[in-house]
Amino acid sequence: MAERTGLVTRGGNPVTLLGNDLKVGDPAPDFALAGADMSPVKLSDYRGKVVIVAAVPSLETVVCSNETSRFEEEAEGLSDDVAIITVSMDLPYAMKRWATENAIEHVVLASDHQAAAFGEAYGVLRADMRLLARAVYVIDRQGVVRYIQIVPEIGQEPDYAEVIQAVQRLI
Repeated sequence: MAERTGLVTRGGNPVTLLGNDLKVGDPAPDFALAGADMSPVKLSDYRGKVVIVAAVPSLETVVCSNETSRFEEEAEGLSDDVAIITVSMDLPYAMKRWATENAIEHVVLASDHQAAAFGEAYGVLRADMRLLARAVYVIDRQGVVRYIQIVPEIGQEPDYAEVIQAVQRLI
């Protein structure tokens, strides 16, 4: 499995990422993850929509919680042609509890805990903790990656304005 360094830090310390070096213009790798209700969440089920895929370490942390709540707010102002999926290594049961406590209705929560296949396919699997690095992907209606934001410091939130601009260019 490929290792990449120099892309992200955690608390200023370098973190090694495992997996593919996905680029803008590449076909988005499909994934089959467990949803918060244990139902399958597949990227291919959203073909025909613009999809924001946000990778986060854990919904149980303040930054990940803030990020997912912010995307929930953003979802309310976006068209029905846009789907938002947040992927983490959290167990589906924890995701369901977190979603209920935080009134998440629009963002789909998906768990990569079983095989870390999403983390490897998207190149954001952290070698140090088997968690995901913080990253956001915008995928067009045909399943092509059109925007990638790997957040350089895992403890910081992404640039939401850039993400929404990338989405607006596609709808």
